[in-house]
Amino acid sequence: MIKLIEKQKIIISHYREGKSQRQISKDLNINRRTIGKYIKDYEDKKAKLSNSKSNCSNKEELIADLVEDPKYDTSSRKKIKLTAEIMSRIKFYLRENDIKRAEGRAKQQKKKIDIYEALREEGFDLSYSTVCSTIRNVEKEAKEAYIRQEYELGEVCEFDWGEVKLTIAGKNKTLQMSVFTSAKGDYRSGNLYHNQKTEAFLDTHASFFEEIGGIYKEMVYDNSRVTVARFVGRSEKEPTEALLKLSIYYGFSFRFTNTYQAHEKGHVERSVEYVRRKIFSKKDEFSSVEEAKEYFRLGLKKLNLKPQALNKGKSAEEILKEEKNYLLPLPPRYDTARIVEARTDKYSCITVDGNHYSVPDHLVGQFIFTKIYPDKIICYHNQKRVAWHQRRYGAQEWSIDINHYLVTLKVKPGALKRSSALAQLKPRLKDIYQKYYQGQEKSFIGLLELIATNNLSRVEQAIALLEKINPSGISTEKIKTIVERNNSTPKNIIHLSDTEANSKKIIDVYAEILKEVSTV
Repeated sequence: MIKLIEKQKIIISHYREGKSQRQISKDLNINRRTIGKYIKDYEDKKAKLSNSKSNCSNKEELIADLVEDPKYDTSSRKKIKLTAEIMSRIKFYLRENDIKRAEGRAKQQKKKIDIYEALREEGFDLSYSTVCSTIRNVEKEAKEAYIRQEYELGEVCEFDWGEVKLTIAGKNKTLQMSVFTSAKGDYRSGNLYHNQKTEAFLDTHASFFEEIGGIYKEMVYDNSRVTVARFVGRSEKEPTEALLKLSIYYGFSFRFTNTYQAHEKGHVERSVEYVRRKIFSKKDEFSSVEEAKEYFRLGLKKLNLKPQALNKGKSAEEILKEEKNYLLPLPPRYDTARIVEARTDKYSCITVDGNHYSVPDHLVGQFIFTKIYPDKIICYHNQKRVAWHQRRYGAQEWSIDINHYLVTLKVKPGALKRSSALAQLKPRLKDIYQKYYQGQEKSFIGLLELIATNNLSRVEQAIALLEKINPSGISTEKIKTIVERNNSTPKNIIHLSDTEANSKKIIDVYAEILKEVSTV
């Protein structure tokens, strides 16, 4: 294609200088047929312009056409290399990206360059620019008409997750924000968690149902990993076992939105953005996660008290009160733990999500039935609880209870001095070690056994008494003597009046009833 400057030289050479098409072709090194085409096109447009006397808009179009850059007519041109097979493969990779986004693997989806390279590896011959333009055309979303929905009281509630970036104790941290939104009254609830795992999903549901005092008949979810086990087809999804069990226990039905169709769950999609902006745009620095959770809870309460124009000035809180009579009845709180069986390693620890938790040292090599909650880890062996730990969310962190190692430490007392167990002692116990037992690890292990059979408060009382008598003569044997003497001291016999005796009987009966109810 010639340039505008060349078009100008052709016209000037032919009409002003009178050169022939052959001479112009020789001077400009342009094909004679091309020169003839532009001369003829110029003459035709000049003739039309001369004959267009009344239509001003047509004149303007002809003038613009007469002096514009030369262009090829590509209206009927087909992309030779973009075959139906290539189009099919490009659409396949785009659908694959949709599924990855729905499963929470957005960072693993293919970019345009990755799709281009994949097509080249499959043997297709096309350019990167062709791939880019094709993807742009495929991804152009047609404007959709939205149909307004009407909901009954207690009928539908929507759920979703959203990220919120906060500063906790001076460190940047990303927390996961669960958000429930009732379809009828836009009542919003939720909580903050360290991740979106099963135990967090179950815990936030159990807490929400307890908060509102009932269950919505239908719950609406997107296609997250905690709700969708696998995609059976383009529109069919297999729910996770956790969601099925939760649904069976609470009695609600559920449905999923179509892949990458967030507008189908419009209430909660807006709620995630709305809640995050309304609450955390005002404050995003906290001393602890617990403080951030409390701030979030109070922020939600304020939002639910605001009058809503679309609901005749009623607040979400007021509409929820109307809905309560239509909700499904609330059963006792669901056990929200994620269950795993973990084998104890040589350090007498189990590993949960990359962090280590101790169990009694006689269980090395044994499988431990472990219940994982958002804030705690509880371990069982032979249906007996053997350990309890605060949940850790770092990487390769250790939660060690020194009482789990008493058997081993009695054999290897020298291992205590630099052990993780000693480093993680409770402050009160660590203070006793540093004051009285440094260099006397074996004697300190005996003190730990004494605390295990009694309690730390009694041991501290005995130490306080010994400090008054002889501060330099504190030992495990003396502490043990005082504790055992206090345990064997007979209590004063108190004679109850008839009224007091009857009251005690009533209290005892009531205690038995509570005990029976708690075991049901």
